[in-house]
Amino acid sequence: MSLLVVGLSHRSAPVSVLERASLSADAQAKLLHDTLAAEPAAEAAVLATCNRIELYADVDKFHAGVAELSTLLAQHSGVGLEELTPYLYVHYEDRAVHHLFSVACGLDSMVVGEGQILGQIKDTLALGQELHTAGRLLNDLFQQALRVGKRAHSETGIDRAGQSLVTFGLEQLAAGASVEDWAKGKRALVIGAGSMSSLAAATLARTGVDEIVVANRTHARAERLVEILGEAGTAARAVAMADVARELTRVDIAVSCTGATGLVLTGEAVATALGLPPLAPAADPATVARLSEADRTALAEVAAAERAGLLADGTEPDGTEPAEAVRSEAPAPDAAGCPVDLAALADAGITFAGPGVDALNATPAVDVNSLELHGSWAERAERPQAGAGRGVRVPAGPVKLALLDLAMPRDIDAAVHRIPGVRLVDIESLAEASADAPMAADVDQVRSIVSDEVAAFGAAQRAAHITPTVVALRAMAAEVVAGEVARLEGRLPDLDDKQRSEVTQTVRRVVDKLLHAPTVRIKQLAAEPGGAGYADALRTLFDLDPETVAAVSRADLNDADVKNRGRS
Repeated sequence: MSLLVVGLSHRSAPVSVLERASLSADAQAKLLHDTLAAEPAAEAAVLATCNRIELYADVDKFHAGVAELSTLLAQHSGVGLEELTPYLYVHYEDRAVHHLFSVACGLDSMVVGEGQILGQIKDTLALGQELHTAGRLLNDLFQQALRVGKRAHSETGIDRAGQSLVTFGLEQLAAGASVEDWAKGKRALVIGAGSMSSLAAATLARTGVDEIVVANRTHARAERLVEILGEAGTAARAVAMADVARELTRVDIAVSCTGATGLVLTGEAVATALGLPPLAPAADPATVARLSEADRTALAEVAAAERAGLLADGTEPDGTEPAEAVRSEAPAPDAAGCPVDLAALADAGITFAGPGVDALNATPAVDVNSLELHGSWAERAERPQAGAGRGVRVPAGPVKLALLDLAMPRDIDAAVHRIPGVRLVDIESLAEASADAPMAADVDQVRSIVSDEVAAFGAAQRAAHITPTVVALRAMAAEVVAGEVARLEGRLPDLDDKQRSEVTQTVRRVVDKLLHAPTVRIKQLAAEPGGAGYADALRTLFDLDPETVAAVSRADLNDADVKNRGRS
């Protein structure tokens, strides 16, 4: 087994990078085909979710495999290899198995213990089977990962360690109140009809919202989700995507999770729905992309401070003083202390309006508040404490529209958090808030299950590796027996059928008894760590034909492929 995984997740990369690196369904298929076309890889599967992108492969060379898989991820994600590399992680053989099993159990999720990852792993396996990029190793691996995840949820209380991303997001929107009390009497719009959107709709239905409106590109899928909600006793109706703007004026909550590559809800659409003037236009993303990595990092950090509640001048969007929990007491430094190279930004066509920088503005100034990712020389704001909606800015006044964006890349313009009366929770704010989520004692039990299952999977794979060699040895022994029986019949033609059968059975029993103990023992030895060399030793000792062993392996693979196609 030479299992290799190269990937990035919310634990290794900022959401801005994950968002840019997200893979569409077509990109995933192309990535799998290109991975198999690469020399080091024999099998491939891609696990792409809202907060992770991982490429699994069976490789024959570790270093070449890492280089090839990293390059392919960069090519298909659209993020340059040089920029992507610092955020990539690599796991090999047993560590790769351990990683996937941990992911399947929800230990590596943004919200520990959430069960949605099991459906995503199942989809990954189905895609690999459909495209015939998943062979015996990856089929076995992902099937076992699903079993391990289900075992963790059934045998432990890992579900109590966290909730689904949908539930956690709604709790953040409720800002400390009971979700049921907060949602009661509200009307909700769900954009999308995939697995996550369907879960959101079902969760909203359980909270007791008055009505759910479902919008989806494929109207039939929206109708099907509405039918399911209706059967559960929830008032629901389906609308076309073209009607989203109109429906936005009628609802209190909107949840979006689509596969769109662009924004589904723009800042202008949200502002218009609330009867407010549109936001100032944001900076051109292509212009921001031309900045240096250091400047982009500084921009993202300051934007995070703004999302916590402070604008560049240290006030709330409505002009009031910031809450004590997020106020920075230090005075704002002058332009010399700015964490962003303002001159470089000016060269790139981005300038800032504000004291101390007017002289640097060689082009018409852009209000700092109009940039989704912008720089400021204001002190970083302190984060709100746990339980206070960390990572989610709560408007000073009443919330007129609560938005939950579960898509990657994002469906909802991040700038809507500046619109009075709007509360936005997205993947990035959930990542910040989940850092304070409590860890249940059951997590240790799940980790023990994962360790045991990794050891069992490794032993089974190593034992399976030697099976074709053992089968080839027994086939050779059967040929020897048949040859000797034929010679005996030529020398003793007077033997009757009963005698000939008795002699044949006797010879076969002798050979079987001689081979039994060695083959059983070698399977046991091969199942232990470092036991892969026993197959080579067996082939050498008995001078087995490599083609015979390979033929057995191909037959096993064909059988496995037929079984797996039947499962999917």
